[in-house]
Amino acid sequence: MPNRLIKEKSPYLLQHANNPVDWYPWADEAFEKAKREDKPVFLSIGYSTCHWCHVMERESFEDSEVAGILNNGFVSIKVDREERPDIDHIYMSVCQAMTGQGGWPLTVLMTPEKKPFFAGTYFPKHEKWGRPGLVEILTGVGEKWKLDRASLAEAGEQVVTALFAGKRDSQGQELTEETLLQTFFQARGMFDKEFAGFGTAPKFPTPHNLTFLLRYWKRRNDKEALDMVEHTLERMYRGGIYDHIGYGFSRYSTDRKWLVPHFEKMLYDNALLALAYIEGYQATGRKLYARVAKEILTYVLRDMTSPEGGFYSAEDADSEGEEGKFYVWTPAEIKDILGDKDGEIYCSLFDITAKGNFEGRNIPNLIAAPPFNEAGELTHGAEENAGYIESLRNKLFNARKKRVHPYKDDKVLTSWNGLMIAALARGAAVFGEAAYREAAVSAVEFIMQKLRRTDGRLLARYRDGEAAYPAYLDDYAFLAWGLWELYEADFAVSYLERALALTSQMIDLFWDAENGGFYFNGKDAEQLISRPKEVYDGAMPSGNSVALLNLLRLARLTANEKLTEIAERQIKAFSGSIGQYPWGYTHFLMGIDFMLGPTREIVIAGRAGETDTESMLRAVRQTFMPDTVMALHPEGEAGGEIEKLVPFMEEQRSVDGKAAAYVCENYACQAPVTDLEQFVEMLRR
Repeated sequence: MPNRLIKEKSPYLLQHANNPVDWYPWADEAFEKAKREDKPVFLSIGYSTCHWCHVMERESFEDSEVAGILNNGFVSIKVDREERPDIDHIYMSVCQAMTGQGGWPLTVLMTPEKKPFFAGTYFPKHEKWGRPGLVEILTGVGEKWKLDRASLAEAGEQVVTALFAGKRDSQGQELTEETLLQTFFQARGMFDKEFAGFGTAPKFPTPHNLTFLLRYWKRRNDKEALDMVEHTLERMYRGGIYDHIGYGFSRYSTDRKWLVPHFEKMLYDNALLALAYIEGYQATGRKLYARVAKEILTYVLRDMTSPEGGFYSAEDADSEGEEGKFYVWTPAEIKDILGDKDGEIYCSLFDITAKGNFEGRNIPNLIAAPPFNEAGELTHGAEENAGYIESLRNKLFNARKKRVHPYKDDKVLTSWNGLMIAALARGAAVFGEAAYREAAVSAVEFIMQKLRRTDGRLLARYRDGEAAYPAYLDDYAFLAWGLWELYEADFAVSYLERALALTSQMIDLFWDAENGGFYFNGKDAEQLISRPKEVYDGAMPSGNSVALLNLLRLARLTANEKLTEIAERQIKAFSGSIGQYPWGYTHFLMGIDFMLGPTREIVIAGRAGETDTESMLRAVRQTFMPDTVMALHPEGEAGGEIEKLVPFMEEQRSVDGKAAAYVCENYACQAPVTDLEQFVEMLRR
């Protein structure tokens, strides 16, 4: 018989709905039962495409012996960390404090009052590889609970007190250009000069590290910073972490060379990586980066877009019970599809060998392949037509479609959709691709229609016709970012209005008026043992970091000093933590880079859609100018709409019937320019 999870919408919880464990979702009912029966709570947190979550389910949660121990002595709760990141934030910080590490599945034992006294990640059923067994842990805790419950309760109190009670944000010295320099030195010290990226295995893409370094290069004209970015962008693409047949990046590389990925594909990774490759293209003009960005977006629009317009969350690493099975090949399989001659060429280029590079099979990669040509294409010998290589890829892609596909987590998360909206909008602006803009617009409308309550409160998750959970800081900040990018892609004033409205609501719901900074969950959310406030930029940038840059850019365009004041208080609140280890806060430091200036505002005044207007807009979009905010002041009624939000535009109009560019830098404005070549030269300077 299925357990209570059968009534949930989360794909992760539904995966466990037929376990013999008597699972509860996170709800008052579970904690009331624990209090009534005087039992400890067993909390398990994971997500649907997590490989080791699947392993722990097969070994333990589908096992009758483990289920018997849990059902008799514990109240068991399952949480999808993507639906309830607030719960995950709290108990992951407990695990990291107790063990020095974290990850998923996250395993926590706690009192009925939600106070943890034991935490870890994956545990096998019985002890192996030096890891304690779940059966032994549960048995020991069960005995301890019966004989000395008070000591476990006291331990839980101590954990909560040590980690959360009276916790204050760490204010410290002012964050200055010296902080940016220190961050660069930390990056240089960790950079892998041979295979790129930072540190050793496992290697995560962490795109905001790269976009920070691009801004540092722009500020200091430091070629070494740009070299680190370029080397990493190319090495990641050449590796097996990139799906060379179906496109898109996997979550991380298990090795230093970027060869063997953890095969799951996450929406947020691909959104942030698309942005990094687009910015790499803007900074260098290198067509390889443009091609990779377009391929990522092709993958998302093809495989990760719902018929309603939202974007799905992830694809699993496993298929048919094996990690990576969908993605790997033998030479015989390649030649069976392509024929001997073409198959031999493909195998030679993409490292497909009889020995294999992954458990006897092969992950296609270009680690040892020849250089790309100036068009960013791979050629082979005298075969200068890159369309030839593409024709081989397409045949393999069509053949691979017949395989059993990895499981797809089809829930729609507001936060991750915000990131993908930002990536598509930037792609639409830089590449002039209308399809990207249309997809971004569709996603925005989906969220506005399906993921808002009647009172306008944003919600966090949509699946199977149901929207649920009051949205978190990340949802508000990431969606506002996407709306800002969409405004700069098509200059519909409604997107700027929505970005400002969301930011205002974000301040009302999440702002810490006493200490500064934004809480992760809203003032109207469920009260947990702590109200977390996250600023660390991990696999994704934190909501605080994205909010900071949003505030500063919106303030610069609209001259709203209240937004600037909030941003300054936010910076002060976190300055101590960031100053101690700035490399952990690279997206936040992009806000610092913007705040330090010099910044500029560019207004193009002219008829929307006319050649001279579009040429000037294109010139700005093709240039890497992270220190710039841009607006269009169109002729006619639409011009009046933007003037309500940006009053200084009233006097910025076309000149003698020609589109005019108004450039203001460091609070000083130059005379309008109508000559395109002169304007382009200004941008270069």
